[in-house]
Amino acid sequence: MRIIKVTFLLIAAISMVACGKKEEKKESDAVYESERGGETEMTQAEKVALGEKIFNGKGTCNACHLADKKVVGPSVQEIVATYDKYKGSIVTFLQGESEAIVDPSQFVVMQANFAITKKMSQTELESLEAYMRSM
Repeated sequence: MRIIKVTFLLIAAISMVACGKKEEKKESDAVYESERGGETEMTQAEKVALGEKIFNGKGTCNACHLADKKVVGPSVQEIVATYDKYKGSIVTFLQGESEAIVDPSQFVVMQANFAITKKMSQTELESLEAYMRSM
């Protein structure tokens, strides 16, 4: 009887540990919208968080852009202000479907990143813009 109880407790403990690991993996796998296999509704806070992951991760935006200083490309604040001033769309630009309006002389450098941004879902691009606007 005691062996059965110990065996049962051992199986229960192993099951709990195994289930916990699956949940952790699920969360880390669902980082980018395109990797989830479809678009879902997100809150503004979730979009900003996803946008930050993209900006600093697969988008490689942080290699050329800082929040408030020009590095290789213009600052994020300058980008947002210029797009607002001219009523342009950051998302459309990142899809490669509009002209550069912030610093056209840097367009050739940015063009290389279109290979990355064109593969992003609409939600990912909107999230990236939401993060840029939050800076």
